[in-house]
Amino acid sequence: MQDSIKDDLILFNQIVNEFLDDEKLNPISKKINIEDLSKKIDLSLGDSPTIKKEFADTLRKLILATPKSSSALFFNQLFGGRNSKAVIGDLLAVLLNNSMATYKISGPQVGVEKEILFQVKNLIGYKENYGGTFPTGGSMSNFMSLIIARDKKNLDIRNTGVNQKLIMYASDNAHYSIAKNASFSGIGRDNVRYIKSNSFGCLDVKLLEEAINIDLKRGYTPFYINATAGTTVLGVFDNIKGISKISKKYKLWLHVDGAWGGAVLFSKSYNKLIAGVENSDSFCFNAHKSLGVPLSSSVLLVADKKDLYNSFSNEASYLYQTHDNDYNLGQTSFECGRRNNSLKLWTMWKAIGTSGISKVIDHQFTLADYARSYVRGSKDYKLYSFDDSLSICFNYKSYDPEDLCTKLYDLNRLMIGFGFFGKQSFIRLVIINSSNSEKEIFNFFKIIEEFTLEHHKSIKSIDI
Repeated sequence: MQDSIKDDLILFNQIVNEFLDDEKLNPISKKINIEDLSKKIDLSLGDSPTIKKEFADTLRKLILATPKSSSALFFNQLFGGRNSKAVIGDLLAVLLNNSMATYKISGPQVGVEKEILFQVKNLIGYKENYGGTFPTGGSMSNFMSLIIARDKKNLDIRNTGVNQKLIMYASDNAHYSIAKNASFSGIGRDNVRYIKSNSFGCLDVKLLEEAINIDLKRGYTPFYINATAGTTVLGVFDNIKGISKISKKYKLWLHVDGAWGGAVLFSKSYNKLIAGVENSDSFCFNAHKSLGVPLSSSVLLVADKKDLYNSFSNEASYLYQTHDNDYNLGQTSFECGRRNNSLKLWTMWKAIGTSGISKVIDHQFTLADYARSYVRGSKDYKLYSFDDSLSICFNYKSYDPEDLCTKLYDLNRLMIGFGFFGKQSFIRLVIINSSNSEKEIFNFFKIIEEFTLEHHKSIKSIDI
């Protein structure tokens, strides 16, 4: 078996080298239409083993045909780039294959996770009674915070279920997981109050307080506010300091969803965007987004670990057999068989330090400033997003953004998406790959300009 693993790792290295070389030459993988997928790559599974050479060849085809989410021309999602030190950590986690449920089966890896949580606690400004965990993503982080807040309001719910009109609040630009989580938690989608955002896309604090008072007069029970640090489309930051005053006044749980933008807490230049976060009850960020850590690596902190334990600890004598519960991480996790998603963040952090991570964040904002300047510098472009955001939302001439982005993808030129704010649609350039430079951003705009010049007759138009 050991020899087999070594042989397979040799194959792995060969494919990795081919992939990285191809990524430089072909940053956009040639699109395979869904109807042609089975014709292009043999994905079939059968009863008989596949011969070694055929297996290797098929694997190469599959890997080289997969969208290259870390290339210089990938701007489509809120993740991208590749930090090599984080990659090492993830590969080692795969090889070790430890579950993070107990100290007995994960050993020093528990210390890795706890050290990260401790350092993030310091950056947030929580006190020593903090707690935290590594959920599977931002949606799960938001879900866990909602469960904790629900149980904080009424601990009996864990046994009796929800039997009162619990009301939660979020911006109309909040992540779509808010609605799902309301459904999963028993709160109900109808009991989410989506507060209209202001002209900058931020939750309107005045309207929030008005909504809370209306629900109180109706005899309902407000209990939870979701503030967003980096909205999905515009990348804006809610006024956490202002919202925290409301949450304290009405004794509501305040969760800061920093899945995308929360990593600004590492930056001395941009942590101002989450001013007041120390007054929140819970906070999350995704290292697999702006930090270039492989999917997934999400961090959830709570101000008081007692609340985390109240919701997620459970007796299991077949599992928790040794050591203090503080080191049995399954007691504060949604999952039991949870993979090690902390090692990759730790290897990156260990290698480059907090100051190095700060430089990563600052560099991304520098690139975003460059992109906004490019848009503002030409009458052919119109900007829709705002400063201090890693999302540059714009339109070029009168080209329909949906049609343009689709054709760029279909013809293997760019991986870029479109978005909406109000009734306005636009191209959404996500500055997320810290390996990029101003050269790559300039090239992005030149590709759009050259592509539209070549295909202008076939691209739809809109009023901008």
